[in-house]
Formats: sequence, C-alpha cells, structure tokens
Amino acid sequence: MEVITTHVNADFDGLASMIAAHKLYPEAVLAFSGSQEKNLRDFLAQSVQYHYTFQRLKNIPQDQIQRLIVVDTRQGSRIGDFSQCLNNPGLDIHLYDHHPDTPEDLHGSVEHVRAVGSTTTIFVHLLREKGIRLTPEEATLMAMAIYEDTGNFAFDTTCPEDLEAAAWLLGRGANLNAISQFIAQELTSQEVTLLHALMKSAHTYTIHGLDLVVAKIELPEYVDEFAVIVRRFMVMENLDTLFALTHMAGRTQLIARSRIPEVNAGAIARDFGGGGHASAASATIKDLTLIEAEEKLIQLLHKHVHPQRLARELMSAPVISGPPTLTINEADEMLNRYNITVLLIVNDRHEPVGLISRLVAGKSIHLGLGNSPVSDYMTTDFATLPPTATLADIQELIIENRQRFIPVVEEGKVAGVITRTDLLHLLVNDPAHIPRRLLTGTDQPSTARNRNLTGLMAEVLNREIITLLQTLGEVAQETGGHAYAVGGFVRDLLLHIKNLDLDVVIEGDGLAYAKKLGKKLGGRVRTHEKFGTAVVTLPDGLKIDIATARLEYYEYPAAMPTVELSSIKLDLYRRDFTINAMAIHLNPDTFGTLVDFFNCQNDLKDRQIRILHNLSFVEDPTRIFRAIRFEQRMGFKIGKHTEKLIKNAVKMELFDRFFGKRFFNELTSILSEENPIPAIHRMADLGLLRFLHPTLRIDPRLSTILEETRQALDWHRLLYLDQPCRQWLVYLLALMTGLTTREVSAFCERFEVPLRQRQFLVREKLAVTRIGQIMKRAMPENPSELYHLLKDLSPEGLLHLMGITKKKSGKKAISLHVTEWSHLKPETDGNDLEKMGYLPGPLYGTILRCLLNARLDGLVHDRATETAFIKEHFSLPDHDTAHGHP
Repeated sequence: MEVITTHVNADFDGLASMIAAHKLYPEAVLAFSGSQEKNLRDFLAQSVQYHYTFQRLKNIPQDQIQRLIVVDTRQGSRIGDFSQCLNNPGLDIHLYDHHPDTPEDLHGSVEHVRAVGSTTTIFVHLLREKGIRLTPEEATLMAMAIYEDTGNFAFDTTCPEDLEAAAWLLGRGANLNAISQFIAQELTSQEVTLLHALMKSAHTYTIHGLDLVVAKIELPEYVDEFAVIVRRFMVMENLDTLFALTHMAGRTQLIARSRIPEVNAGAIARDFGGGGHASAASATIKDLTLIEAEEKLIQLLHKHVHPQRLARELMSAPVISGPPTLTINEADEMLNRYNITVLLIVNDRHEPVGLISRLVAGKSIHLGLGNSPVSDYMTTDFATLPPTATLADIQELIIENRQRFIPVVEEGKVAGVITRTDLLHLLVNDPAHIPRRLLTGTDQPSTARNRNLTGLMAEVLNREIITLLQTLGEVAQETGGHAYAVGGFVRDLLLHIKNLDLDVVIEGDGLAYAKKLGKKLGGRVRTHEKFGTAVVTLPDGLKIDIATARLEYYEYPAAMPTVELSSIKLDLYRRDFTINAMAIHLNPDTFGTLVDFFNCQNDLKDRQIRILHNLSFVEDPTRIFRAIRFEQRMGFKIGKHTEKLIKNAVKMELFDRFFGKRFFNELTSILSEENPIPAIHRMADLGLLRFLHPTLRIDPRLSTILEETRQALDWHRLLYLDQPCRQWLVYLLALMTGLTTREVSAFCERFEVPLRQRQFLVREKLAVTRIGQIMKRAMPENPSELYHLLKDLSPEGLLHLMGITKKKSGKKAISLHVTEWSHLKPETDGNDLEKMGYLPGPLYGTILRCLLNARLDGLVHDRATETAFIKEHFSLPDHDTAHGHP
C-alpha cells in the first residue's frame, strides 16, 4: 500500500501538496493524519466541485503501508498515527517539504526539499517538468495554497519560484475569485475583538538591544484563525518580532513571527517542541500554564537572541595593505613579516582593488612569477561591507559566500577588515550559535552543500544507471575505499541534464578498484599506472573513467602536471572550474550525498564560470579554452575576475610555451560544438586567435566564411546521408582560409597534429584553394566537368569549399554534387559491354567514363539510351581482327 499524507492540523498547502503528489503517485491512497484548519474544513465542506477521495485513518492498516509519501513536513511527530508505520520493515519514505532542517527530520529515498514559500511550489515545478496536465479546479487549489503560505506574496519567505508557480497556475485556469473567497484577509467582528485584546496584552522586552513583543491571551474556546489575528497585529504595528501565547480549549499555543535575522522564530518554537521557519513558527506547549509558558519564552529569548553587533565593532584597524605595483615577491615578504594570510591591495585613494593570499603568492614564486605585479594575480572578485553592516551580513559573506576576508569600506576608503578568524573569536564563547558550516572549516562541506541527491537522481536518471552507481559504491566499500562520481556528471545532474559520461574518483587504490569492478561487471579494464587511472568498458559499451584521488602540481607555467595521491577535497580543488568541482558519494552508507567544498552550487545557480584559484590558467592555459567552451555551450558567463586572469595569461604569452596535443584537443573540442562560432568570436575578443597564427583575425570576410560554413554543415546534417563528416575539420579549414599551405603545415607541426590528420588538412587545403580559384575565374558549364573537378574532395573539403564560395552557381554545383552527381553511375557495366561484343581491356574504362559524363550531362537516362550512346560513339571491332587474323 502507498499512502500520501501531511501534517496534523492540515492547511491549504498540505491539501494542495497531497493532490499534487497524487498526480505523481496515482496508485497511492490520500489520507489526512489528523484534523484540518477551519478555513480548509470550510473549503472542503462548501465546494462540491472540489471532490477528492480521502480514506479515513482508522480504515488504513498501518502494517501494510510499504511506501509513505509525506508532504509539507518531515517531522515524524507531526504525522499523527501514521508515525506507527515508520517501523515497518523496508518502508520506502518519500518527502516533499519547504521547511528548514531540524534534528527530528525523517529521511527518505526521495527527498524534494527547497527553501521556497510553499511546498506546493515544489510540486508545481515537478509537474511542469513532467508535462502533467491540471484541471482548472486543481490549479485553483494549488494557487490557494501558494497565496496562503506566502501571505499573498508578502512574507519574507516568498521566492521568485512562488510567483512563477502562481503565474503558471493562472495560465492553467486558476480562479482568483475562488482564491479570494477562501483566502480572505478581512477579520470578523469576533476576530477584531480578539485582536484588540491581544494588542492590549502586548509587552515589549528589550533584549540585547532588540525590541521583542510578547502578547498573551486566554480564550474559553478554540479559535481557528488565531494565526491570522497574530499576522494582522504584526502588520498593523509594523513589528519586527511577535511572540503570541494563547491558552484555549485546554491547551497552550505559541505563534512566533520574526522579520530580522537576529531572532530565529523556528529555533525558539523547536525548544517548545514545535517547528517552522526562521520567520514563522508555532508550537503546542504541553504541561505549562500560560504564565509558565511566558516565563520559559523570556528565558529562551535571552538564550537565542544575541546583541546586534556591527562591523565597526568587529573590524581590525589600521589595515596592512600594499599598492597594485607591488611585486609578488614584495607581497610575499609583507605576508610573512606581518604573519597574515591575506594582503589587501589598495589604490592611491586607499580604495580596495584586490586581495592576494599567502598561498597564491607562494605558488606564483614557485612558478617563477615573483617579479610580476600583484595586480596580475590578485583576487578582484570580492565584496565589501560598510561599518554599519550587521553580524548577519558578515556571516552571509563568510559562511554562505566563502569569503574569508572582508574589507570594511566607509565613503569609498578602507576603514578596517574582518576575517573568518574574527568571526570565530566572536562566536567561540557561544558554541550553540556557531553555524555548523563555520565550524567545519575547509575540511568538510557544509550541510547545505552536501544535501542528498537521490530524489534528483531518480528524476533525471533511469533505473539502470542508478543501479550501476550503487554497484560502484558497493565495490568501493568491499575494497575499503570511498567512491565519488565527479565532474560533469554531477554538474549536469544539478542542471537536470542526463549525462552518462561517468568519472569516478576513488579514495584508496583506484587501480585495484577498477580491476575488481571490471571483474564484477564483466567489463574490460585498461589501466594507466603512472597516473593511477583506469577505464572500465562495460559489455554494453558504456565507459567508466576511474581515477585515484590525486593532487596535481606544476613545476613551471604551462608544464605537464606532477601527480601525487591525495584526498577528495584536494582532488576537486585541482579541477578547472567551480561548476566541475563537486562530487557525489557512492558508498552505500552515504549514497547520493553531494560534496561541495567551494560553494560551487552558487556559481551553477548564477550561471557563472569561475576558476578555483588565481594561478589556474598559468599552470594550465588550456583551461582558458575549456572556459570558453563551457560558457558558450551552457549559456553561462565567465566571471569578471576569471576573465581578468585569462587576459593576464594571454598577456604572458603562455601559449608560446605550451603547444602540443592538449592544446589541439581543446581546439577540436570547441570546433566540435553544435555552433562553435560564438566561441571563436570569444577567442578573438580575448586575443587568443593570434596564438593559432599571428595573422589570424576575425574580419568581415572570415565572419562571412564561418557563417556560410555553419549553414553548409546544417544543410549537410539535414540530408541524413550515410556519410560521416568531421565538423571540427571543416571549421578548422575555414579558419585557415587566409593561410598558405606552408603555414597550415607549420600549424600542424607546431601543435603536434597527428600525421594522418596533418596530411588530410594540407591535401584538402591545397585542393580546395585550387578548385576555388578555377570556379572563381570561369565556372565550368557542364555538370560532368564540375563533377570531375569536385570528385576527389572529401565531405569536409566539399563543405569547406561551399563555405568559401561566393557565387550562387558554385554553391548550387557543390550541393548537386553532394546530393546527386556523386551517387550517379551508368546502368551499363563491363558484363554488358562484353555481351555487346566489346573486348575486355582499357576500352571498358573509356566507355564507362564517357557514359558517366553523358549521364551527368543529361544525354542518357536509362539502359536503352546508354546502349544507343555506346553504339553511336564506339564501333565494334572487326570479327577477324578481334581473333588475331588480318
């Protein structure tokens, strides 16, 4: 049995999420775990058009539940009697929720948890992705839920996704009149009286400089809309915080609201046994009178609320700094002299322009760059704060954005700095309030960044791939190691893109792991002992690249890397860009857990390409071409600081020191993209084309040739011919249009192009140039002449010729050659000629060539006309002569 349920005292978000879940689990039973809020009960009673089949809780055999789908909560204590089935053997739990994490949260094989204003918003996203249709009534109900849980989009928990979801629902027929009927904001006369009483009872406590309002009221009977009254009180008085206590119908309740980061309503409610968001929470308080509950609330406020500390109180001053003209050697000397890890770089107006770390300075000196100015390798992508910034602002930069060093700026000039250590010193005497992400330091990713992705994997990947991933983890467990899926597979999974290029990193012996995996799956194993890597090819052809976790370091700029064994964190740190520096645990006990040490998800969300460290392009300039390829393919943008570092690498002319296969491979990868022209223009903008050849420029003529080449390739692709064509070769020939054959040969030599491809490029370049000149001077009129002119060109050469040919007649001739002429041949063959009486020998070749020309020129069109043509132009030999007699 499958059951869909929500929290007790269900609201519209709980109901709508259950209905949405039923769209995903059509075989599941709908059942409330307990009572519903009054406005929801009214809705279900009054609206006959909204009819749903709900099972009574008492009619559901708990021991037969095999899958429990829980929506709008993850706490087992909030699902009523359904908590009894949590101990069922093999119970499969699926969770959908928008509330913050709590220690009491359940965990499931599928988890869709997102910090949005409504759980229904999460479901709308899933339904849209899967193309599931909604009736206008279903759209109305889901819109009600979003309107209610976001306070008509006025609560600070509201996200852009909530408005997008509501807009989509309106497009599916959601009825705003029905929404306003049940999500009403007007208060009844009784509720106005209660509001007045609540306001009269309110008292303001000043705790650590913050004004906190506490109100309490005792009521003889239960009031469903008490939370609405509390909300109205807060809006009317424009309060930052409000804690409302009420004793009604024999029980005490807390409604907590907060608009400021210094007061976490959810944390306070949880200490009462309740839960909720930082901005909105509630609790049912057991075994305490109203007076006792107020006393405990005041104690908790003193415990949880901290004084509002400002940046001016935390910053260090005066600031040790240096000018942009400082050399890296001089910066390193200052870093060591003052025993600091980061040096602030300021201009002559004392405005912050960059940061240089001890790590970057030391690495730069190791690479022989000590005399370069710090401006070449300093970090320019950083945020500053004013002296009035709050502790919450500081924590956001240091914890969420991983910025360890914050310049404090007043009127444009540096007034002080705040470091990660400063923040730790402030919080160290109050461990309960040190964010876990701050304590984990650099050794562990934050909890927000190592969320479980099994639910996402189930959405994007098929069952066979998930089973394979589980097997990869099981084999790692058996060999005493840890397996991680890394790189593009993880990136694309987070982008909801299916990617079957599996790269696996092993903490342990990667080669031994590969051999064991190959044996278990019946695959072929090819190992590379020097690099600790292997490729396992499965029986179905799928390839799995396996590497031992490693750290690469470079002896000098643009050198090949030296490899050492390392951990997963250092392995990820050596990767090219943040979007490719995430991993997923594959071992059974942590399967599906995301590893994100470097805040990579933010760059994925912001659609930004950023390198992991400032010397990345110096160590490996080919990363520049990968950055351009990713930027254009994914529609991302190279980050401002990363682009600056690219320009520095170009200025250093590192490419003059770094030739060979790796550069050529990156170039072919760019030219193999679906449309590489934007990437080629980006290369030109960054000054990279001159490294292909000093004279290479994107002028109007080359721009036209590239565009004509793209159109030719698109045309050829749509023909669906059984004729392979290597696109990158066509574009490379297009780029080399203005080069001589000698220069093309020199290019191939310089970049170690494989011999076969080198010979092909030179041959096609020579042939296309010759044919192009002939067609430009005097276009042959007969198809047969054109055919013989074009017949020896490869498909790549033909498409290149089409790209550089200006005349329409020339393009038409090439297209006819590709689609018709190259497939033509006479119906008559050698056997037919022998039957006609012609003696075998060189004459056969002459006749068949003439026959092909006649066919191309339209002089013959079938076997009969071919026979007539042969007899007219080639006389039969004399019988006696044919037998050797005079």
